[in-house]
Amino acid sequence: MADTATRTIIRTRGRRAHAAFGSRPSSGTRHPLVATAMVLPLAALLVVVFGGWEAVVTQASSVGVMLGR
Repeated sequence: MADTATRTIIRTRGRRAHAAFGSRPSSGTRHPLVATAMVLPLAALLVVVFGGWEAVVTQASSVGVMLGR
């Protein structure tokens, strides 16, 4: 039979450690503005490194036309 008691103790201690530091378990959701703030610096870096500004403008223009603007 597998030794599950050791793993249970480790899991319980891990939960207590999280509670001690005041953090809460991640619910898997994030506010859209937080997600945007996380992604924009990387997106800007990739545009500069790969020179894709023209492609971004072209795609944005196409989406604008498709939406009727």
